[in-house]
Amino acid sequence: MSQIKVNDETLEVQLPLTLAELIALRQIFQPEMVSVQVNGTFIEHEQFDATVIREGDEVDFLYFMGGGR
Repeated sequence: MSQIKVNDETLEVQLPLTLAELIALRQIFQPEMVSVQVNGTFIEHEQFDATVIREGDEVDFLYFMGGGR
């Protein structure tokens, strides 16, 4: 098992793992509406299948909400 951080939470995961697989594993709600950063770099949705997560990576799922006046 390997350690990564997801939204500041340390997780034990089995590598190799793609970003798309991590999204499925974490059961991310509406993955088409989430922005993702890996080690501070935004990843395009088209690259989720090709982006490989490595030991020690930091992944952030970001949800943008509308509202206000």
